[in-house]
Amino acid sequence: MYLLFEEAGKFLAGRVLSEGEASVQVELDSGKRVKVKGANVLLKFDKPSPAHLLAEASAISQSIELDLAWEFAPETEFGFADVAREYFSADANTIQQVAALIRLYEAPHYFRRAGKGRFKKASAETVQLALAGIEKKKQILAQIESWSKDLMVGQCPAPIKDQLYKILFRPDKNAPEYKAVVEASRSSQTAPLTLLQNAGAIASAYDFHWQRFLFDNFPKGTGFPKLDAPKIRDELPLANVQAYSIDDSQTTEIDDALSLQGLGSGTVVVGIHIAAPGLAIEPNSAIDQLGRNRLSTVYMPGYKITMLPDEVVQQYTLAEGQACPAVSLYVTFDEATLSIQHSETKLERVPIAANLRHDQLDTWVTPDWLESSAPAARSGEPQLPISHPSLAFFWRLAQHLKASREVVRGKPENFNRPDYNFRLARESNDSAPIGNESVQISVRQRGTPLDLIVAEAMILANSTWGQWLASLGVPAIYRSQASMAPGVKVRMGTKALPHAGIGVPAYAWSTSPLRRYTDLVNQWQIIACAKHGATAALAAPFKPKDAQMFAIISAFDAAYTAYNSYQSGMERFWTLQYLKQENISEVLASLVKEMAGGSWLVRADELPLMFSVMGASGMQRGDKVRVQLGNIDAMALDVNGTVIEKIENTHTAFDANEDTLEDTLDELEEAVTGPIALAMNVDEAPLDDPTSP
Repeated sequence: MYLLFEEAGKFLAGRVLSEGEASVQVELDSGKRVKVKGANVLLKFDKPSPAHLLAEASAISQSIELDLAWEFAPETEFGFADVAREYFSADANTIQQVAALIRLYEAPHYFRRAGKGRFKKASAETVQLALAGIEKKKQILAQIESWSKDLMVGQCPAPIKDQLYKILFRPDKNAPEYKAVVEASRSSQTAPLTLLQNAGAIASAYDFHWQRFLFDNFPKGTGFPKLDAPKIRDELPLANVQAYSIDDSQTTEIDDALSLQGLGSGTVVVGIHIAAPGLAIEPNSAIDQLGRNRLSTVYMPGYKITMLPDEVVQQYTLAEGQACPAVSLYVTFDEATLSIQHSETKLERVPIAANLRHDQLDTWVTPDWLESSAPAARSGEPQLPISHPSLAFFWRLAQHLKASREVVRGKPENFNRPDYNFRLARESNDSAPIGNESVQISVRQRGTPLDLIVAEAMILANSTWGQWLASLGVPAIYRSQASMAPGVKVRMGTKALPHAGIGVPAYAWSTSPLRRYTDLVNQWQIIACAKHGATAALAAPFKPKDAQMFAIISAFDAAYTAYNSYQSGMERFWTLQYLKQENISEVLASLVKEMAGGSWLVRADELPLMFSVMGASGMQRGDKVRVQLGNIDAMALDVNGTVIEKIENTHTAFDANEDTLEDTLDELEEAVTGPIALAMNVDEAPLDDPTSP
């Protein structure tokens, strides 16, 4: 005797060896013996053989028309044999009964299971809905197949192109567009990014990076709603000073300016004047919400995405020829020793005498010129609106402040590496580049006099205000670093802790309220202190342990990291474009770090570029080498090279805690050695720089 039973959703049949009260011992055709529970037994029979029964029944089951079987089926609960007798004949044989069982079992949209071998037919409405769903699924599968074929022959369907970045980086794995890319990638044995690029879905490498950045950070676009900048209602006194800002020529958000009083009197007062949007913009207002969503201006070569609309920025920027509202820090120094005697914060209108541009003046305002008591006129020298003695004092003060910080820091700051300026040849800076512009890369040496003057003044302001806020019990957003030991990173928090990398007891970003949201938050707190003094903690917008402040810190940290990463990526993109534009095939570089597999990370000597090379076996960190460049991959922002020559008797001394190297070496190493990370898987298995943007 044989029996048919169900196990794990499959129908099996075998010869009965023994039978008990609750179970049966059965031998399958394979020779395997199994114990079958009585509840799983569906049918006992003498012939045909199990193998023949299942084969014949499976074939016949496909001939059963489900619509007809559904019509014949009783309205009440029934067994599979009942349907077989209604569909085939009253004498339906074993094979026909099993065929009916198989067909009923695989059509749950027509017949729902009601027990062992028992069924109940679905309602007409349920059947129609199920059939519509099945038809829709067939159409989707056909669409997926069609899209997949288009991709493999180099054509990108519009629905896939429209969802390109979602498919690559944040996919809905049930979406047909995603499944089509996966299917085409598998079938063609081509990486998804390459497949889509070959199909014309990606306009250019630049557009790919730009659109991906927008997808991740500005999904609703970079435009601004129409907003009116509120007027400052405070009656502010006019300061009796002449202030000067020092910025790059491309800067429109002029946050800070400097003034000087009492030169030659023995007591000098330095004014650090910061644009005061916090006097007009109120927390939780529409403009505040806009700034809180963006958190910072985004910089990249040839373009920037501002934190606030230009019409708002221009309302508060420190434009020359105007008396601009400002939060001013006045620091009084002994002119001879440069020791600080006291400081004072005022809310006032400050006359801005001129907006100086360091890129136009760096070649003229040099250490030798500043340190000369009577500098001679130079051919072509521009007419400076600020006097030589004033600039000379600022230069002397900046060096003193830097030296004082270095005592606390425990080591001098290293400015031996240059910064680089990128200029794109394009008609307008009002829109993002398209990626094929001509690029110019020029060197701007860090630590130039004008650079250092501004940097030290901003550090002084951020440190002084940070300590003042803490002394009044008013919370603020601080940046701190516990030590300069390798791996100790800069952190953000609400406590006034030391910043070892800068060498100050507290550091609260407060000098760029038009460009960084943290600075605007701190400015609100500073304004409360300036207005209310000892009772400022009661009047300040943010109270101690305010949950909003922690949320701002978290959001800002994430956004600022993403923005800086994109800026670095775009600078790398344009550097690679520059290599191709100038047909540069060899560069001089310094070995930075040995990596796995025998490769080295190197830094180009005359370009802002780090990349991996082979062929440096037996060399050491700091050695100078000549490198033959390999293929440039603008999509992956990657280039590699091979060392073709060691430059003898040359060596670069690296500071173990050098700024960029300390904080971003791991990120750079990943960027130059790893592919772009895609969310889809077809297998389905720096130290703070107050002068920086």
